[in-house]
Amino acid sequence: MLTTNDGLISLSDQSSAGAIEAFRPALDVDPEQERLYTKRLGTQMQNVNLTPHFPTAAETAKRMWEERYSGETVDGVLAMDPVVLAHLLEATGPVDLTDPAVVRAIEGTSLPLSLTKDNVVSTLLSDVYREIADPSAQDAYFAAVAASVFSAFTDGQGDSSQLVQALITSVQEHRLYLWSSDNDEQDIISTTALAGAVTGPNAGGANFGVYFNDGTGAKMDYYASRTVQLVQTCESKGYSRYNVQVTVVNSAPQDAASSLPAYVTGAGVYGVEPGHIRTNYVVYGPAQALVESAQINGTAVPFGAGKHGQRPVGTVTLELAPGETAVIDLEFSRVVQDSLPKLQVTPSVQAVRDVVLPAKTSESCE
Repeated sequence: MLTTNDGLISLSDQSSAGAIEAFRPALDVDPEQERLYTKRLGTQMQNVNLTPHFPTAAETAKRMWEERYSGETVDGVLAMDPVVLAHLLEATGPVDLTDPAVVRAIEGTSLPLSLTKDNVVSTLLSDVYREIADPSAQDAYFAAVAASVFSAFTDGQGDSSQLVQALITSVQEHRLYLWSSDNDEQDIISTTALAGAVTGPNAGGANFGVYFNDGTGAKMDYYASRTVQLVQTCESKGYSRYNVQVTVVNSAPQDAASSLPAYVTGAGVYGVEPGHIRTNYVVYGPAQALVESAQINGTAVPFGAGKHGQRPVGTVTLELAPGETAVIDLEFSRVVQDSLPKLQVTPSVQAVRDVVLPAKTSESCE
């Protein structure tokens, strides 16, 4: 919880998604998105961002918090990932963790007491889960990191121009989102990349989106390596046809089932063999286009189809064992191309420039 008072920003409280109990029955969410992402969208805080449309995720998170913490009002929601912290730490320099409880909790582990731009991502997304078995102790470590980085940021540590650039870079990489419950403020935010919107004015043109939803029910996505590319194929009468190609590798160690903790592998609780990575790939096409087919490694597979704000949505589920690679292809037809195609993906530990490959045209169209 961030609190502002006369321009002063303070970190007033920290909690975890797990501390907010599930809602049964689920909270009502936009029916169109609920059809795509099921009622889980309004059931748990962990699931509010099943949808890539951040305004929905943020507004649902606000309602959940206010429901569980009676009397508190949430005016806005800010979302960021650990790579944002890496960008900030590049500007502020290392920050040290000094909370005695945290220092005691990580004694005998390889977890650092000093967070840097080089170790913060691997520490928060992988190492903590490997080194600390108790989820409450994990949360305490996360809270200590958040508080230390926040203090360095608000205390003006580091070069201010570098800090501003760190935020700009984070927005450009779709790692930093903002939503306001004030309609006038949100109207301004909605015209920018900060909005994280997949429908509306910022989602116009020949735009595609590939979003990664964990299906393992654990922390294995850290080991997924991906590239995504648009391939234009021929179509007549003023329309274009595009193939969205996703190449995925499970880079986990071959002995992941035994070498990684059950908290990381999921221990098969949700029907995924330990060490495997299961992901639901949710692919959005441009408004009014059609999603026609899906393939995995050249073989046609069933896929989910729906719409979100006039955008066609295709969903394919893929499960990979350690060391396995697969290629997913989803084909979209009747694309009206009046601008260069744009492609957005869920940001991961990989640099976005390494994930999104330059669009290309099929040889059959040349």
